[in-house]
Amino acid sequence: MDTGLEGRAVLVTGGAGGIGAAICRAFAAEGARVAVHFHTSAGPAEALASELGGVALGADLRVEEDADGLIPAAAGLLGGLDVCVANAGAYPPADVPLWDLPLERWEQTVAANLTATFLTARAYLRHAAATGSGSLVLVGSTAGTFGEAGHADYAAAKGALTSGFVRTLKNEAARIGGGVRVNAVAPGWVATPRRVEAGIDPALVERATATMPLKKLAAPEDVALQVVALASERISGHLSGEVVTVAGGMEGRLVP
Repeated sequence: MDTGLEGRAVLVTGGAGGIGAAICRAFAAEGARVAVHFHTSAGPAEALASELGGVALGADLRVEEDADGLIPAAAGLLGGLDVCVANAGAYPPADVPLWDLPLERWEQTVAANLTATFLTARAYLRHAAATGSGSLVLVGSTAGTFGEAGHADYAAAKGALTSGFVRTLKNEAARIGGGVRVNAVAPGWVATPRRVEAGIDPALVERATATMPLKKLAAPEDVALQVVALASERISGHLSGEVVTVAGGMEGRLVP
């Protein structure tokens, strides 16, 4: 199916990561012009942008001035900005129950996942308000749907994105006009290149897929293709405020 994304300008935040890179490649495969955002991964982002014939842009999206500057910078380099994918985020690896969770970690996780997405979305919707069109796709997580023991900070931040935040933004986007849509994806366990390289414990896979009819971890491309579908006006032009869960039919988490 023709997605209608040929020649469209797309910004992917966190574009150098495992899921982000797959999203960038999926848009490029549809003929879109891609801006790869990075914070600390300048080398991989620049290499990916070169591979795709796009551009790489650095910004700390937790900083208001950086986030406000990223959207016009991307639009200037690409000659416009039709789609923004707010993919940037950070998962704290340590398992820490709430009663031991330091305030510092809570604030860092919320800043990296919720505040950064708020600032990105705000800047992009300002751009969309000026152009009268655009598609914003947020990247959440099943942690926000089912919870994640040891990661209350991450689950809270991602849950906010795929509940009140996306649904409010789709209603506010309607004030701009029917040409602006806001949707989200919520990936479950994803076998990113970094995870695969580190080695994935079969016991972890068994536990992660226990409530999934499809007994496998997602590939980054599984998430990327859903992002492309939501961004496409041709495919999803009558969708706004929707959350697509990419998790093999997951029904919840196992609790020991």
